[in-house]
Amino acid sequence: MNSKRSEQPNLKRVRELKLPSGVLSAALAEDGKRIAAACLDGVYLTDLDSGDSEKLYSHDSYVSSVEWISDQSIVSAGYDGRITWFDISLSQEVRRAKAHQFWSWDLAISSDRSRLATVTGQYLAGGYRYEPAAETEASIRVYDVASGEVLHDLPHVPSVQAVAISPNGQYVAAGNLMGEVRVYDLLSGELKSQWTTSDFTSWGIIKSHSYLGGVFSIRFTPDGESILLAGMGPMRDPMAGNGKQLWQKWSFLSDEPKLLDQTHDGESGEGLMEALAVDPNLPFFVMGGRLRGGDWNMALFDLEIGKRLSILKTGYRITDARFFNRGEKLLLAGATGQGKPKKEGGFHPFGRIEIYETFGSDDS
Repeated sequence: MNSKRSEQPNLKRVRELKLPSGVLSAALAEDGKRIAAACLDGVYLTDLDSGDSEKLYSHDSYVSSVEWISDQSIVSAGYDGRITWFDISLSQEVRRAKAHQFWSWDLAISSDRSRLATVTGQYLAGGYRYEPAAETEASIRVYDVASGEVLHDLPHVPSVQAVAISPNGQYVAAGNLMGEVRVYDLLSGELKSQWTTSDFTSWGIIKSHSYLGGVFSIRFTPDGESILLAGMGPMRDPMAGNGKQLWQKWSFLSDEPKLLDQTHDGESGEGLMEALAVDPNLPFFVMGGRLRGGDWNMALFDLEIGKRLSILKTGYRITDARFFNRGEKLLLAGATGQGKPKKEGGFHPFGRIEIYETFGSDDS
């Protein structure tokens, strides 16, 4: 491991890009020079050197996720429940699939780009206790990337808001509104592990009688033996958005899943955490999201002992975070507000992408 990996991270911003509309997901091409951005009004291709952005295509609603398949192909999912395969070199759609009747909340792709998983679900009260109603369609759907064939329809409890595939492609994990996590074997579709942590869920007793919150981001650790969850701690008034900035780390391979660590006392403020990032070359992870109260909305944490190492207050909502260049750089994506109207019509750009060096080196 590079000796720099044992140093204290010192984030240095080296690039800021503005996009026409809010960014919900951003994926970097293997060449490290292009970003595919899933935005409220479509999918954009952004050149990191020039900063220029080109709108490639749209969904019928917000685009929630995007991933690269190859150096010229991407796949996206949206709130229209659709998955779209797109060839950039040909500037044309290759394939589309109606994955869900409701929204696709999140999409994950395996490291070898052979499998993808998308999750869905609408929270509807299923009884007098307002517990979620049973699913009316499979909450987790797994596809073969090359053919577009559905490989597995896997059950969960709606709404399922976060999904991840393990680094070795063996497992797919998904987390829902109620803090329930299910882990399936990606090849066989067999349920391998299941547990519930209520720390991410809030019951509204002031302004709304309903459950809100849940697991908003999920990632496997680089060794594939543990799972990180992110969201927000419970509140009496969920509409206030002032729950604890919360992450948890769980082991899942034993008979009884075990909570290994979580946000340490004194190291959090208030706000919904929507993004996690890990990298096999780094001994730490990133969590980011919306700031409600406190001095950060993005922080680096030690992956082994959970200690907070570095913080940022970006001034915008973070919706996605990705390490690249073997962990030497970090991509943050999101949106600042809802966009301010221009006098001549339209809106000022409110999508944001930032690039940071994780150790503050001089070469950019």
